[in-house]
Amino acid sequence: MGPTQDTGTAANARSPAYRFDRFELQPAAQRLLADGEPATLGPRAFDLLVALVQRAGQLVPKAELLDLVWPGLVVEENNLQVQISALRKILGADAIATVPGRGYRFTLQPQSGDAAPAPAPALPPQRPAAGGADPPSIAVLPFVNMSDEAANEYFADGLSEELLNVLSRIRGLRVVSRTSAFSFKGVKADIPTVARKLNVATVLEGSVRKAGTRVRVTVQLVDATTDSHLWSQVYDRELEDIFAVQDDIAHAVVREIRADLMGGRATTSAGAGVTAEVQAAVRGRSTNAEAYRLYLQGRFFLNRDNEEDVKRAIDFFGRAVALDPEYTQAWASLSFCHLHQGANAWAPFVEGGERAREAAQRALSVGPDVADSHWAMGVVLMYCDWDWRGAEAAVRRALQLAPEGMQLLLAARLMQDLGQLDEAQALIDQALALDPLNIEAHITSGLQLVYTGRAAEAERAYQKARDLSPFQRVRVHYYLGRSYMMQGRLEDALREIEQEAHKAFRLLGIALVQHARGQAAESDEALRAMIQTFADGGAYQIAEVYAYRGETDRAFEWLERAYRQRDAGLASINIDPLLRDLHADARWQPWLQRMGFAA
Repeated sequence: MGPTQDTGTAANARSPAYRFDRFELQPAAQRLLADGEPATLGPRAFDLLVALVQRAGQLVPKAELLDLVWPGLVVEENNLQVQISALRKILGADAIATVPGRGYRFTLQPQSGDAAPAPAPALPPQRPAAGGADPPSIAVLPFVNMSDEAANEYFADGLSEELLNVLSRIRGLRVVSRTSAFSFKGVKADIPTVARKLNVATVLEGSVRKAGTRVRVTVQLVDATTDSHLWSQVYDRELEDIFAVQDDIAHAVVREIRADLMGGRATTSAGAGVTAEVQAAVRGRSTNAEAYRLYLQGRFFLNRDNEEDVKRAIDFFGRAVALDPEYTQAWASLSFCHLHQGANAWAPFVEGGERAREAAQRALSVGPDVADSHWAMGVVLMYCDWDWRGAEAAVRRALQLAPEGMQLLLAARLMQDLGQLDEAQALIDQALALDPLNIEAHITSGLQLVYTGRAAEAERAYQKARDLSPFQRVRVHYYLGRSYMMQGRLEDALREIEQEAHKAFRLLGIALVQHARGQAAESDEALRAMIQTFADGGAYQIAEVYAYRGETDRAFEWLERAYRQRDAGLASINIDPLLRDLHADARWQPWLQRMGFAA
């Protein structure tokens, strides 16, 4: 089946058909045939293929391809990489060559018409930013809670986060992601210092005072270079009007930035309300003030990432969707919480996975055009179903809708599990560029370095994650200790792992390190404690210990148990360095095939 919509250029309509290998590309008909049968290809991938075929054998710079396939839009290179990956799956991995740091080259030899070489029309030049300057940039600092009750802190945090999400949708505006911006919460630092650390030109800061049903929001936009106000405003509203306040602030900020920093380019006329971009950004948000308040409380506790607070988050998200059954963001967050519980052995994984699936399906049904819903379903398909093709499709759609931190990191983890480490690295680089102080981005970067045998560099990534965490984040000490172990620094490894907040990963680390130290009794003791407490939730980690200790039969027994329990850890079996000693066993390749990985 061909593309569902016509996004082809005028040049496509005039182009002849091109034949290469077993394929025929028909630009005028927007169709690709494989052995005479239509191949399924999205419109962006189709336009990209036409551009590459028309310049077969030549290097086509990334900037030119981005400008041709996404005309007038500012998109990340990740979108291009996703489309290239889709084409390679159809045409073969060697059909499109990557020229590192520069672009791509179509390697097959197309013919057009009566076997004559196809013409190579020039692609439109890239449109650089005015004056060659960096794109405008902004950080949204956590708003200060000025309310009498400290319990209202969630409301101030939530308002900041929602504004950040809205502004991140503005084309041509680089917005520092939540984790980096929120690292300055409660920190006394002047605006120029904050801006320098976050590499932004402007900073949005404010305060919230909530009393009963009334709320006062004070907000100001600051030029980091001069430390002067570009714009400020005070809003006194009823709590029911908080959505209008958010939209008013976002629209005012966009208008000011566009007027002063983007050459006055605006997308709406005066008085037209929020921009189309802002309207798109609030898809999936509730219009019920109480449901919204409950959602903000849920996000506050979820961000704390520990067993008790995740339970609290589930309660708040559940109450939010009970009030507003079409609240996409709350359904997506509820889905993640249930799966997160199971993945950390805080609840039975199969039960948590089914609840996660139900919530993700609800999110998709009420918000098919919301990135969060596709992200939530991607997590379920990846960790519950091991459906790699389905997960990739969901992640790709989430990235198309919002190429932001959590979408990028999920895509990176998926590429790691599939063994596509070059693509994973590109996604990690993009996530870190958007959010340089994001703890999960540094953890994912550390995993990447471990998978590529660079333990000393992984150590630095994990140290960064540990230092950025404002509280005891689970697994950080374990990962850092494991990187020490891989370098032979066993005493450092043991000291670090003993600080791990998650008991299962603390015991896992101790069992591994004590074995490496030659302390068999201590390793056995930690392993027995793991089996006694986490046999129903940590079977995969128990298999890791046996594999690392060279007890191959026991390792495969526990992998089998993990499979029956649908253990989320099995998603990483393809690249887990702790299982390396199993690779020579005759049972290993069938296991990879069983998990859907190529042998």
